[in-house]
Amino acid sequence: MNTRSRLVPLLLALAVILGIGIGLFYANHFSGNRLSIINTGSNKLNYLLQIIDNNYVDTINVNDLVEDAMPTILSELDPHSSYIRAEDAEESTEELKGSFSGIGVRFTVQKDTVNVMNVIKGGPSEKVGVLAGDRIVAADDSTLVGLENRDIMKRLRGPKNSKVKLTIVRNGHKKPIDITVVRGDVPVESVDCYFMLNATTGYISIESFGENTYPEMLTALAQLNMQGMRNLVIDLRGNRGGYMQTAIMMVNEFLPGGQLVVYTEGRKSPREEYRTDGRGSFQHLPLIVLVDEGSASAAEIFAGAIQDNDRGTIIGRRSFGKGLVQQPIEFKDGSVVRLTVARYYTPSGRCIQKPYEKGKGEEYENDLMARYERGEFFSADSIHQDGPEYKTRIGRTVYGGGGIMPDIFIPEDTTLYTSYYKEAQFSGLTIQYAFLFTDQNRAQLMRMKSVGEIEAWLKRQNLLEQFARFGEEHGLKRRNLMLQRSAPLFERSLISNIIYNAQDQQWRLQYLSKGDPTIQRAIQLFDEGRSVPELLSEVE
Repeated sequence: MNTRSRLVPLLLALAVILGIGIGLFYANHFSGNRLSIINTGSNKLNYLLQIIDNNYVDTINVNDLVEDAMPTILSELDPHSSYIRAEDAEESTEELKGSFSGIGVRFTVQKDTVNVMNVIKGGPSEKVGVLAGDRIVAADDSTLVGLENRDIMKRLRGPKNSKVKLTIVRNGHKKPIDITVVRGDVPVESVDCYFMLNATTGYISIESFGENTYPEMLTALAQLNMQGMRNLVIDLRGNRGGYMQTAIMMVNEFLPGGQLVVYTEGRKSPREEYRTDGRGSFQHLPLIVLVDEGSASAAEIFAGAIQDNDRGTIIGRRSFGKGLVQQPIEFKDGSVVRLTVARYYTPSGRCIQKPYEKGKGEEYENDLMARYERGEFFSADSIHQDGPEYKTRIGRTVYGGGGIMPDIFIPEDTTLYTSYYKEAQFSGLTIQYAFLFTDQNRAQLMRMKSVGEIEAWLKRQNLLEQFARFGEEHGLKRRNLMLQRSAPLFERSLISNIIYNAQDQQWRLQYLSKGDPTIQRAIQLFDEGRSVPELLSEVE
């Protein structure tokens, strides 16, 4: 009796298991191929692809479907997690790697034709005689006329030591000429330029934080030191960021030992702090950092470390607010996922990242336009500091909520803006005319020895009237009153672009610095001995 009672539960359990097995068998065979799986998200996604592959009405490439779906899935997480296809992975890192393999020219497309603006010094094209002003109409007998920039770059770039035959139209030559270029390493310099603003103040413009930015900055500092530098302006306006480690090494040059530069923290990433080692060579050099709405990521790490440690003054406009840490994860096919794994925090504890809503990438992308419409670019009063308060090392109040708010706000000056000037700029006609003028006067411009000499000569060329005629010929209706009101803006834009086309970015920035209110405010602070923040000083 006892034995039977013990066997009853066992027999019942076996019967239930058998019943489930029979049920599953009949379900799989007679229920329209419904999948009897645990409905977890990953399983549903895998089986969805299997269903599509097996049953969809048309032939479809599942791999292409996955490639298209990856960016959409990641965009639902945050604005900076992203997917890079295998064919684009190498190109996406070229700017930060310090070099790429190509022919070594900077070009613009005018009237569907590739026009060489500058030939990079020491690059492959310079060695074989390619000149600024040349029109490249074909590469290896395949036309470049009418192609988009991306497609042109693919034709001109290629493996190191490979050859490409360029067909060039050159002024003074009746027929096109062929020049064969052996592709080689073309340096990508992230330190745009450096020069002395006056007898004592050095200036360094940094475009991004790449692999070579730190040694490039050290070279610039050494050169400026030899020229008598006693103060330094570092310009990070428009700097979209780059490698965090590069920013940390650069900050290390200016801070004493043991100072917190930045820390990162995430759900699966424990807090990790990065501090200075005290070996920096410029710990006591008066320093001012320039930022604007285009300064992001590593640029904000640099500016935030300088500000929170009260090491120097930040001047400009509120920075972008990109404070999410991406970890690259590579797939076997060479494609890469950049997944957000943590957030950046400044030494005071501020999160650099501005607020965002998951899946609303378009709204996030339009944030700068929203700032413009709110008046943030024109008045500090339009910036609502509604984030939590934090304290710098000496007790100054700074605010969270995204981005770095400068110590001294410099508004964008629009007093001379007119609809005529805006249309000329947005249509690209000022750039087109500047290139045309440079091309017609290149030999004379190249002979000039200084920025001042070029500027003085250009101011005698009646550029405004010539541009107005050019604009009218290209659909820009002449507006004499607006032309006169915006005359200083037109002159500044045309002269700076002509200088760039005839020389390089350094000459252009030297010209622009003289009329740049942000740079001029920095020079004034140095002259007044007020580049180091003080607890009781008022923020302007």
